[in-house]
Amino acid sequence: MAGLNASLGYFVAVVIFTASVKILLRKWPRFSFVSEFASSFMLVACWLEVQTIVEVGAWAGGLGPDVTVTMLFVLLLTHGIICGGASGNPSLVVQTFLQLEAPVLPTVFAVAAQFVGAHLALLAAGYYWSLELTDMHMIKNLMSVSCSTSLLVPVSQGFFTESACAFIFHLIQLNLRRRSALIRVPLTAVLLTFLSHTARGYTSAFMNPSLAYGVTFHCPGFTLREYAVVYWLSSVTGLTFALLLYMGHIPRLFARNLLYCQKTRFRVPKGDKAEKKKK
Repeated sequence: MAGLNASLGYFVAVVIFTASVKILLRKWPRFSFVSEFASSFMLVACWLEVQTIVEVGAWAGGLGPDVTVTMLFVLLLTHGIICGGASGNPSLVVQTFLQLEAPVLPTVFAVAAQFVGAHLALLAAGYYWSLELTDMHMIKNLMSVSCSTSLLVPVSQGFFTESACAFIFHLIQLNLRRRSALIRVPLTAVLLTFLSHTARGYTSAFMNPSLAYGVTFHCPGFTLREYAVVYWLSSVTGLTFALLLYMGHIPRLFARNLLYCQKTRFRVPKGDKAEKKKK
C-alpha cells in the first residue's frame, strides 16, 4: 500500500506541474507549443510509473492488473481534461498539419517540444526512482539500467500491430474531434486503455512516437532503427490510411479525392428548368 501511496503522490506532483505550465501559458499565446512539452512530459512521466507498477508492483507491492488498468485509464482521462488541445502526441500534430489546419513552423516546434518533454520526463522518473521511497521503487531503480522493452514480438509483427492500432485510433479520433469534450475525452481514454491492454503482449500499442521514445527506446533488445520502424513509421502508416479512408485524400499532399466522388450541393430548382424549356 505504501508503494501505491508514493505513486499517487508522484502522479499528483506531475499533474500540478503540468497544470501550472498551462496556466502560465495563457499570458503568452505565442508560446503555445510549450503546452505540448508539458502534455508530453505528463504523459510519459506518469506512464513510466504505471509501467513500474505493472512490472514490479504485482510481487513487490501486491498490486494486481486491475489496479494498473484503472490507473492507466485515470491517467489518460486526467491528461485529456488538463491538457485539452495539447495532445502530447506527434501523430496528432502531424494529422492537423496534413489537414491544412496548422502551418509548418508551429508543427515543427510542437513535435520538437513533445520529444524534449518525453526525454525530460524519463530523467525525472529516473531521479524519482533513485530516491527509493518504497521497495517497489528500489527494485525499479536496480532494474532501470537494463529495463524491459515493450516490444515483445519481431519487428514485422510489431509494425503490423502498431499500424493497426494507430489506424483504429486515428480513424475514431477523426470522427470524434468535432464532438463535445464531455464525449470525446472519456471515449478517447477508454479506447487508448483498451488498445494498450489488448496489445500489452505485443507492443503495448503506444500509438504515440514521443511516448514510445520516452518509455521503451532506451531499453536493450532492439536497435534504434528497429524501434523507429515499429513505433514511428507505423504511426505514419496508420495515420495515412485513416486519413484516406476518412477524407478520401490527404489535403497537404494532393487535392484529388481517390475514394469518394464529390457531388455538387446545389441543385437547379424545377421551376427554373421549366422556364428554360418554354423559352
